[in-house]
Amino acid sequence: MNKTTKTKPEPRAPFAATGKPNPLPAFPYGAVYFRKSNPPRAEWERDYQTAAADGMNAFRHWFIWAAIEVAPGTYDWSDYDRHLELGAANGIKAIIAELDTLAPEWVLRRFPHARAERQDGSLGGSNMSVSCAVGNVMGMCLDQADYQAAAETFLRKLAERYKNHPGLGGYDIWNECNQAPCYCPATTAKFHEWLKEKYGDLKTLGEAWRRYSYAEWADVLPPRQEGAYPDVLDWRQFCVDNAYLQMRWRFEVIRSVDPAHPIVAHGVAGSFSWMAQQAADDWRAAAEVEGYGCTWGSCRHGDEPWKQFHAMDLVRASALGKPFWHAEAYAGPLWMASNVLNKPRDEGRIASPEDVRYWSMVSFMAGARGLFYLRWRPLLDGPLFCAFGPYGMDGSRTPRSEMVARIGKWCQAPEQDRLWQSRPVKGEVGIIYIPETELFTFAQQGETIYYHQSMQGAYQGFFDANIQADWVHIEDIDAYDLLYLPFPVMLPRHAAEKLRAWVAAGGVLVSEGCPGYFGDGGHVGQVQPNLGLDDVFGARESYVEFTPDLLGDLMFNCDGHSVRGGLFMQSYDLAGGTPVGCYADGRVAAVDHTYGKGRTRLIGTMCGAGYAAHPAQRSPAFFSQVLALAAKEQHVHSSEPCVKARLQTGAGDTYLWIANPTRQALPVQLTLGESYGPFSTGRTLWGAEAVVAGCMLTLDAPARDVTIIALE
Repeated sequence: MNKTTKTKPEPRAPFAATGKPNPLPAFPYGAVYFRKSNPPRAEWERDYQTAAADGMNAFRHWFIWAAIEVAPGTYDWSDYDRHLELGAANGIKAIIAELDTLAPEWVLRRFPHARAERQDGSLGGSNMSVSCAVGNVMGMCLDQADYQAAAETFLRKLAERYKNHPGLGGYDIWNECNQAPCYCPATTAKFHEWLKEKYGDLKTLGEAWRRYSYAEWADVLPPRQEGAYPDVLDWRQFCVDNAYLQMRWRFEVIRSVDPAHPIVAHGVAGSFSWMAQQAADDWRAAAEVEGYGCTWGSCRHGDEPWKQFHAMDLVRASALGKPFWHAEAYAGPLWMASNVLNKPRDEGRIASPEDVRYWSMVSFMAGARGLFYLRWRPLLDGPLFCAFGPYGMDGSRTPRSEMVARIGKWCQAPEQDRLWQSRPVKGEVGIIYIPETELFTFAQQGETIYYHQSMQGAYQGFFDANIQADWVHIEDIDAYDLLYLPFPVMLPRHAAEKLRAWVAAGGVLVSEGCPGYFGDGGHVGQVQPNLGLDDVFGARESYVEFTPDLLGDLMFNCDGHSVRGGLFMQSYDLAGGTPVGCYADGRVAAVDHTYGKGRTRLIGTMCGAGYAAHPAQRSPAFFSQVLALAAKEQHVHSSEPCVKARLQTGAGDTYLWIANPTRQALPVQLTLGESYGPFSTGRTLWGAEAVVAGCMLTLDAPARDVTIIALE
């Protein structure tokens, strides 16, 4: 039987496509405001008036189950009623962020069996939430039917109370979509049902898992140790599937009560680093809602220019045409988290107004059509005190909030209406995301660092050459004619077959080394490349090394360029292909081949990881060469490597966005590909004036800013 598990279900339609009137502003702009008990109630009315005067039209509030259902069946809605009333009076729509994950204290007494069981055997329990300083129970398991029924009652009461309120804008049903696996008996029972659907019977399962002594289903336990074995791979896939079934449950409960308001969610742009261990798959999350977004702060993750672009591009890609927001953006100082200690001030640790401007405008440049700052004003309690908000501790205006107000008023101006109808053009190349590869990497290594270094390093290589690389799920590759495949060491058969058919139909595929070395269930192929891909690439493995500790300085030559590799090394005998690269010892490192109507290039190592690992010794020439391989034209060439430019189109208009992340103005000449242009004039919507002559623009890109030119 052995059913293939779908890793990307059919997505819901975007809210705009459902035919329901949209109660949200065309461009939602605001902040996360109320997390009980901050800010102080006496200052709410003044804060709303300030926010409305400063161009804000939406607030997101945390509707915390633990702060509302104060005893079974007893609800205190008073604070939340007041926020929707103030919002309606000030033109600020409320996004209800339902927090059923922060459960009331009394659930421990009523549902002690519903405590989630962690991998180490410990159980969820009562705590204080660091994000709101409110007591609650974290780590309850929705797989327990009676506990889920209690949570459902809360969600229904919530939606019933506010569905007709004029202050309501919509619902956010999962804050930072991710969760750790649960090993409790109820989840184990659901795992058994998942396995029955996949394998059919216990004997087939035992043979697939190479566990031959299962006598009853009660013998089948979730594996608690990682390893590249079928049981671990199945368990990790089930955990992802189960998380998004729970997300679907939230959507359907609320939609059954309120048919009118948008239902959205936001993740952490963590698909390449947190999917396997925390179910943080942006494609899966975005499929379950009508609009999507992410929490992202360059000051926390690192202010290297590529990082925010990569996160916003990831969310845009996973949203698949749905509206996407920068759902939590930073506009204030950081707190004392260990991952920001020793960061210098000028990398965003103490955000300046210019930082806020640049970060906000980059999100719009990548396609975000809404933005919420992580706080309106800082929390006054708990470890996140003093952090993130553009306004002062007392709600007073600051230089950062003045910048926030300038951006907000500009976003809402009628002359921007056509701009917000545009979208980023399709990238010149797509970087392929295959979830099973990441799951395998985590199962094998206990972490995903090799995978996400390879993915992000490839993105950096294209970014540094001002090539827009789009993230592309394996199920969506037919929309692209040029693809790059990082770290493909494990491929499920269905992915290999999809790639084979795509190339045969005319696609150009550039793959890093060891493609499909491990197949379904983590089984190593006897012929490499595995899964019949030797025919697609026109090469057979002659030698391989899995020695990442020894390959940090691996170099090879490809078409006259010296290129860095890393992690693993594979060399080849030819099987119809043409050698185009070699290692220092003369072994073949790269092979070109024609397959069907398409072409392939196989590189025997991980160029993305090599690029990421050597920030002081980089050349993006190899990644530019990928476009030449497919005879593709670059959208925009920039004479200044620090200045990045992207195109957006829509409603018959073309816009050029130009980002300068540095702290000094930079003269730059930008040359558009022949597919865009020529143009005779350019109208500046934000930033500097430009001289336009056909397909060429010249300007002084202002420091720490983004310029937007409407091309005419």
